[in-house]
Amino acid sequence: MVTDRYGNRLYECTAEAAGHLDRAVEGLLFFRPDFPDAVQDAVAACPASPLAQSFAAYLGVLGTESRDAVEARLRFAEFSAGLDHSALPRRERMHMAAARAWLGGDMGRAAQVLEDLVVESPRDPLALAVGHQLDFFTGDATRLRDRIGGALPAWETDDPHRGPLMGMYAFGLEESGHYDRAREVALAAVERNPRDVWAIHAVVHVHEMQGRFAEGIDYLDARLDDWASGTLLTVHNWWHYALYALEAGDTDTATRIYDAVLHHKDSTGFVMELLDAAALLWRFLLADLDQDTRWQTLADAWAERADPPYYAFNDVHAVMAFAGAGRLKAADEFIAERRRRLTLDGTRPTSNHVMTAEIGLPVCEALVAHVRGEYPAVIDLLWPIRRRVHTFGGSHAQRDAIQRTLLEATLRANRHDLARRLLGERTGLSPHSPYNWLGQARLADSLGEAARAAVARDTAAELAAPAARMLSRKLHRPYLTTPGAADH
Repeated sequence: MVTDRYGNRLYECTAEAAGHLDRAVEGLLFFRPDFPDAVQDAVAACPASPLAQSFAAYLGVLGTESRDAVEARLRFAEFSAGLDHSALPRRERMHMAAARAWLGGDMGRAAQVLEDLVVESPRDPLALAVGHQLDFFTGDATRLRDRIGGALPAWETDDPHRGPLMGMYAFGLEESGHYDRAREVALAAVERNPRDVWAIHAVVHVHEMQGRFAEGIDYLDARLDDWASGTLLTVHNWWHYALYALEAGDTDTATRIYDAVLHHKDSTGFVMELLDAAALLWRFLLADLDQDTRWQTLADAWAERADPPYYAFNDVHAVMAFAGAGRLKAADEFIAERRRRLTLDGTRPTSNHVMTAEIGLPVCEALVAHVRGEYPAVIDLLWPIRRRVHTFGGSHAQRDAIQRTLLEATLRANRHDLARRLLGERTGLSPHSPYNWLGQARLADSLGEAARAAVARDTAAELAAPAARMLSRKLHRPYLTTPGAADH
């Protein structure tokens, strides 16, 4: 029987297809844009291979693009219909079960099947990588960490693909709050593979969560050639760079990144890039910085997609775009349609049904209420769920747009008690963040505490200065003036 490079036996698979699968897995581990081609090559070389077909099914859902998921579901159902599942080896049967569960909307079931699989087969990198992404999409930080951490002992220290697993583990450590350990593991992964963008991304998240923005900028600058083009994370890592710039008070750099990379005339409309664009512009909106032209173009891109309900995290960012563009009727209609569809989902709700009902809709309604200036309503909607927002996916950095919306509402509604609580939590976790200290200053102003406000503003300025100085002397790059030039 043919095996893959990791020693796993491949059922109904030729040596040629096995080579394509190895190439596809490596591409997935390193976020290479061409890895889907290798998946399709594997299917074409051996259409009877359950693993190749399962990988193709995963490919249909990993991008959270509803149209891709529908097509993948149809292809997978056609393949499965004539298959004797009882004859399959257990590993491939479990991959088929995980793919079927995810295609059917049960992300939790898919994640559990893949976790059970790696208990038996810890050297199955496809199960590890896909499961890791499922943990990210469902906001399960503990499993994001431990799924990989538990499997790492099965990988020899000199294995060429231990590195990207370390990068995944580092991201799980970061999302679980183990920042020093996350940075240590991520840096070791990057030392093994300089273009391991998921590991680079983990380092970037650590700096974001600790409020060490000058260090984050310096790190991204030093590794520019490794992440700034030619990967599936190019746009997202530039988004992180823009967040650093905003914390430094450099809105010009942030908008240059937006125009050159995040959203421009040559953007593909890929949903994960639209997420980053909306999340950055929303931070401008919370700061009362006018971005109307950019909002209008972005709202057009979201409207053109006309997505059906598929992933609540995406829906929230679509509503951000509509509300940010002042298209409140469109936002209201979008929300009403999602609410109507909840009643049509039947007796066995999908993962997205639960995410939408419990988190997605309240967040969407809060975003619209914020634009309408209905700040008490924002508080009523977000305060009860603020510690459960993670359950609809994304990272701490991504979900911070929602937490900032709640904080902004408490400040504008003069809910000093709630604002004090939120700022205390934020400053305790990230005492180096200028944003948090500016919030402290605004609260002090509201309370008539001029001296305390002045100290907080001075602290914010002192914290922002190193990153601002670094940006002023480093960010003079031609490809941040040409739309699309730094895109992947």
